[in-house]
Formats: sequence, C-alpha cells, structure tokens
Amino acid sequence: MRHHDAPNPRRERRPPRPLDAARLDELALTYVARFATTAARLEAYLRRKLAERGWDGPAPADPAAVAARCVQAGYVDDAAYARMKQGSLLRRGYGPRRVAQALALAGVADDVRQDMPDCAADARRAALALAAKRRFGPFGPALPDRPTREKQIAAMLRAGHALDTARRLVEAQTIEQAERWACPGDETPCD
Repeated sequence: MRHHDAPNPRRERRPPRPLDAARLDELALTYVARFATTAARLEAYLRRKLAERGWDGPAPADPAAVAARCVQAGYVDDAAYARMKQGSLLRRGYGPRRVAQALALAGVADDVRQDMPDCAADARRAALALAAKRRFGPFGPALPDRPTREKQIAAMLRAGHALDTARRLVEAQTIEQAERWACPGDETPCD
C-alpha cells in the first residue's frame, strides 16, 4: 500500500509546451466550439493561455488578431451572444440593470448593448418570474408583513429590477393581480 504523501512517479506532470501560431488558433477554435462567447472573452482566454504556457513563434503572439479572425469567420458574434444572454437572464428573473452588467462583464461592446431591445413587458415578466421563484409577495404562503416586504423588495432591487416594479409585485394582493400587471393581454413579447 502506497503512502498518500509519497509522490506518484506516473503522475508527475511535464511542463506544457509553449504555444505557436497553429496551436493558438487550435485553442481558439476549440474554445469557441465549446462555449458561446464574446470576442473580448476569447481574447482574454488566449492571453491567459499564453501567460501559462509561453510563446514559441517567430513573431509575437497576437490574441486580438486570432479573436478578430474568429469574428470575421462568424464563429464569434457578440450581438448574438448578447441576445442569448439577455433572454436567459430575463427568463431566470434578472432585471434590466443586472442584464446590462452581465453583458458588460462578458465584454459586449457599449454600442451592441445599446442596440439591444429594451422591452418593459419582458422586464415585468422577469420580475414576475423572480417573485414566483423566490415566493415573494402573493406567491408566498401568506401575504408578507412590512419588514418581510422590505427584504423582498431589496432582493428584487439587487436582481436588477426597478423600485416601482419590485413594489408593485411584492405588494400585489393576489397572484392573478400580479400576473395581470406583468402580462397584460394587449402587449406582445419583444423580439
């Protein structure tokens, strides 16, 4: 039986080989094949890999150029990523402010974020989804008292919802009232 502190000769790791241009391109393609990403995130990933492994090429490595080639080839599309991420976060109950923060953190450019549809109906539906998921307001076992309502409103604000939206949902008397406010019949969903 082998002692746990003794090094295992079969597990000794060799240092990774330095990257060259072909291997850097291969890493980029593997990354975009596995993950939906932005050009900024791809570039940051390639920079991290270069820092870990080093460079073995005649010219200096240019992760920005590799990311730009992936964008040019259509492998990376910041606008499509932003639409996908926005929809996902809204369905999970996050408000417009948190969605904008997440897109900025992902490296989506300001102009792309400003071109995103800003639909009040989607924001209300997201707030309703959060209230239902977290059992806020009328979705709880009983209507909340004032301190509980304040905590629920604060949680909705942290999730990126506007104060009036949070108050409206948490202070709704019935689930039907909350649903009517969030999903009025005369509005159509945003695309």
